[in-house]
Amino acid sequence: MTATIERATVTERSVPSPPVRLSLVPAGSVPGLLDGAWWPRSRDLHRELPALTDVLDAPWGRVTRATVNPAHWPVIPRKVRVTGHTVHVGWFAQEQDQNKLILLSYTTGRMDLLVIPPETDAATAARLMSAAAAPGGFLTASRLLADEASAREGTAVRSPAEPAGAPAAGDRG
Repeated sequence: MTATIERATVTERSVPSPPVRLSLVPAGSVPGLLDGAWWPRSRDLHRELPALTDVLDAPWGRVTRATVNPAHWPVIPRKVRVTGHTVHVGWFAQEQDQNKLILLSYTTGRMDLLVIPPETDAATAARLMSAAAAPGGFLTASRLLADEASAREGTAVRSPAEPAGAPAAGDRG
């Protein structure tokens, strides 16, 4: 008995990645603490960073470096291959807001993005993306997330300058 086995050639097809969830401050706007927000689909920088740089390279300039705080990233690769080049990745535990990604470009400079946790629901993420992309924003990435959490819980955030007996900012009529 003879058996014939045909060898099939498997062609590698790249699966298109979903669109990057990114919101940026309009060009020419008053500068603020953040340049926008990024809502990755996972906490895997090796997988998420290439899609982000692909979107930014043409309009903003080639991204060459990225820095994160390791609090929310389980693995931080030293280098990530992206389309046509390599992005060097660094981390700062004390010096960088744990909810911010900093991107550097030789041609344009620096971009600071709020990183919205991947598990965030769509409505909350939309509010955060809008707030982070507001021109002249003066809230840090962590403060935006804390304010959103407080609003969801229905509690007013008291400013450190307000005395304990004073009504919270949301309670004033």
